[in-house]
Parts: sequence; structure tokens; C-alpha cells
Amino acid sequence: MKDKIEALKGNLIVSCQALEHEPLHSSFIMGRMALAAKVGGAYGIRANSKEDIKEIKSVVDLPIIGIVKRNYEDSKVYITPTLKEVEELMEAAPEIIAVDATNALRPGNITLDEFFYSVKAKYPNQLLMADCSTVEEAVHADELGFDFIGTTLVGYTEQSQNHSIEANDFEILRTILGKVKHKVIAEGNINTPKKARRVIELGAYCVVVGSAITRPQLITKEFTDALK
Repeated sequence: MKDKIEALKGNLIVSCQALEHEPLHSSFIMGRMALAAKVGGAYGIRANSKEDIKEIKSVVDLPIIGIVKRNYEDSKVYITPTLKEVEELMEAAPEIIAVDATNALRPGNITLDEFFYSVKAKYPNQLLMADCSTVEEAVHADELGFDFIGTTLVGYTEQSQNHSIEANDFEILRTILGKVKHKVIAEGNINTPKKARRVIELGAYCVVVGSAITRPQLITKEFTDALK
């Protein structure tokens, strides 16, 4: 597995996800999407749910960042919120599991620290990625001991709603890179090849691109909006 993770350096991870309300929602389709990504030169896949991950693993041999997106009434945390989701993912054995690492309390009023330590106690060898929205969250996740620090949620939380990952030549990314010791994965609104290349130049370990590659309804909307 070490070789697979090292191969990610300087390369592209493609997020292959389609939620229940989306046209391409299907584990089979996500498997084909992952294969298309591999053919195009991707070195890794980010995927949602154990079902999709198992299907993707049957088609490609690329390392996978696994998540489970699930809503809970008592929490704003949406990406791998509880140990239940981690246990589901362990059935599919993704190389990396990504979790919301914002300052929001998890279901049951569990803090990120409590959640992190409980996961590590049960699965000490599992690689974990912190999906963060601010520099402060990234630094805290780094101090906790997450293997990868991601910019996934920049602009998607209350505390980061006025921020954008690409603003001021990726200022947030550059600041995080200067403050943490673990590998940083650039993710979130990196929607052009030029931006993907730039984050690698700045020092990101690798880059995740999703909607701009794998959500055709959103890509189509950009074109139709431009024609109105």
C-alpha cells in the first residue's frame, strides 16, 4: 500500500460520487467512471459508500479515499460523521478514510478529538484524511495526527463561507502548507487543469477534482447558463 500512496505525489485523484438524487447514482456507473478516470491518467479515486468502493475496487487497482455521506438531525457533520460510517468503510477497505474535521460537534455531541481517538483505538493502522474548512482546523487536525490534511470544506461551512480555496493564488492552501507537517491534499472547487497544476506547484501532495470531471449535469449547466 505504501507504493500506492507514494504514487499519489504530484498526481490527480478523481472524485467519483453521485448521490441518490443525482442522475448517475449507481455503484456500477461509479465503477465505470473510476475506470474512465484511470484511463485518463488518474492515480487515485475518492468515493462515497462501501457499495461504490467495493464496485470501484473490482474495476481498478487505484488507491481510494473512502467516505460515507450521511445526515444526522443533531449535527452539521456530513462526511463520515460517526464510528458507524467508519466501520462500514472498513468492510470495503479503502486505503484512506476521510472525515469531516471541522469544529462542529458530531452526532451525540462528540468532539473531533474524541472521534479521532476512538477511530485510532479501533483501527490504529488505518490512514485518515481530515476534511477541513479553515487554517485553524487544518492545524488542529495536523496536531491530532491525521495522515492527510485536506482543504475539502473551504467555503462550505459557516466559519469559511466568505473564503474560497483559489482566492489570492490559493492563499489558504499556502498558509496551511506553511503550518502543518503532514501531507496536504488540495480539494474543493479546483475545477480547471490550470488550478490543479498550480496547487501541486505550491506544494500540495496531490489534488482531488470531482464535479468538473464526473458530474455531467453540472458541467452541462455551465454551458447552458453561458448561452442564456
